[in-house]
Amino acid sequence: MKALVLAGGSGTRLRPITHTSAKQLVPVANKPVLFYGLEAIAAAGIREAGLVVGDTWAEIEAAVGDGSAFGLEVTYLRQEAPLGLAHGVLIARDYLGDDDFVMYLGDNFVVGGITGLVERFASERPAAQIMLTRVGDPRQFGVAELDAAGRVVRLEEKPASPKSDLALVGVYLFSPAVHAAVAELKPSWRGELEITDAIQWLLETGLRVESSVITGYWKDTGNVADMLEVNRLVLEWLDAGTYGRVDAASELIGRVRVEAGAVVERSRLVGPAIVGAGAVVRDSYVGPYTSIGAGCAVTRSEVEYSILMPRASIDGVGRIEQSLIGHDVEVTRAPDTPRAHRLVLGDHSKVQISS
Repeated sequence: MKALVLAGGSGTRLRPITHTSAKQLVPVANKPVLFYGLEAIAAAGIREAGLVVGDTWAEIEAAVGDGSAFGLEVTYLRQEAPLGLAHGVLIARDYLGDDDFVMYLGDNFVVGGITGLVERFASERPAAQIMLTRVGDPRQFGVAELDAAGRVVRLEEKPASPKSDLALVGVYLFSPAVHAAVAELKPSWRGELEITDAIQWLLETGLRVESSVITGYWKDTGNVADMLEVNRLVLEWLDAGTYGRVDAASELIGRVRVEAGAVVERSRLVGPAIVGAGAVVRDSYVGPYTSIGAGCAVTRSEVEYSILMPRASIDGVGRIEQSLIGHDVEVTRAPDTPRAHRLVLGDHSKVQISS
């Protein structure tokens, strides 16, 4: 079995961060979200993965390399535009050959991995196997309708009037039968080749589509709120440890990880939180569920429930919370009116804040 990882989306819901960064490389607990998916694929015993990449191909290839760091052999497949999930299958046709494969969306996060799902598929060999989860607003997702016996009878992409609250999670398993389905597709009203339409074609052709409703955690990290929530969840599992330098005037409370080369001086850190390699926290407070990336600097400031991407700098700011701050951003103090600030800043930004 092979893996097909879709990492070509433009990430419009994460702008302005994704104007300059691949959405799949936005870090969760200081590790790109894409890496969690690659690790899950390798843990399921899969050794070959095709990465479908778009305009950010160079950045993703630089981060992932040949895949050996994950125990994978990675092949890169260029997609000229994000034309739908099924389009990713279409351009990967030669790479996939006649192998079964798991399709994994590179910005999705699934707790517990996919090993059980892969084993079930290999044992039962349906034409397709999908994962479902109950959501509050199904109109934002592909939606599955089940019959009284729990069998999949219909799928629809982002329906205006959903028939159920069961959304498709971004992990699918397919036999080679899906290629015939994809070859028959026409673009949807969104101008994309929809994977839900391909699965519906399999159903209408009389082929078997199996599903399982997951009760664990899943997130599509497509917006800032979801990214911060996944960061919170991963930090809950954090292995604490001090590998950098923490002076005697500082206090670490709870699960706090200070990476090698990091410096903490005259500061209070309340976990779960992580301070990346080479970062500096000085005369500051870092609150729970905060990830401070490599090479960041936080001085005379308060930060909580936030993600700071590498080399971001915060200086003299009263308080920042619920924020996603991009690479090389500078946030500094401006006069007057201290407040809590909520920010989404693109790479290389410079911001002055009253504090």
